[in-house]
Amino acid sequence: MYQLYVYDHCPFCIKARMIFGLKNIPFNLVILQNDDEATPKRMIGAKMVPILEDNGHFMGESMDIVARIDQEGAPILTGQINPAVSDWMKRLNGPLYRQFLPRAASAPFPEFSTTSGRAYFIRNKERSTGAFTDILSEGPEALAPLNSLLAELASLIHSKEAVNTVLSTDDIHLFAQLHSLSLIKGLIYPPEVEAYRQTMSLKCGVPLLDGLAV
Repeated sequence: MYQLYVYDHCPFCIKARMIFGLKNIPFNLVILQNDDEATPKRMIGAKMVPILEDNGHFMGESMDIVARIDQEGAPILTGQINPAVSDWMKRLNGPLYRQFLPRAASAPFPEFSTTSGRAYFIRNKERSTGAFTDILSEGPEALAPLNSLLAELASLIHSKEAVNTVLSTDDIHLFAQLHSLSLIKGLIYPPEVEAYRQTMSLKCGVPLLDGLAV
């Protein structure tokens, strides 16, 4: 059986997990400690996840894993991509991860089950964002850019089953971002976006983080 090595908070790992759920292919999920550098380096020569293990062979890069698993049987990611969706996701990246990373650092993710694992994450990520405590102390107005972008997304969703009507790699990338957004309390999801994120969560077997949102 396939083994997939991940972190729970990692959006790239969500992408790899999705294809297994969408295709109903069994796999073992293995969550590494965030400060475990030796294990991924032994497997693929770098400290990165996700990592797919198949009969002693290892593969990194989330979308390479997605492509590999989608080739089992009939592919399902056959739809066209929409440049407008790609543009929306690019514009979301900065404001999303500024708000997501501090919340991930304080969440009860298993990769942070040791003090050293959580400290490793905070130390490395604060280099790009600044102090997490400063970001978490911002008022509700800090979420305005995210809510504005979510309002825009509603018009881009053509079906709750697939953003462009037929499943495509846009769905892999988009749900991974929506999964990260679900850790941020106070966001407003238009009905089209809410239906899509809930449906996709069920289809791919990856729970949203609403219950942990702060």
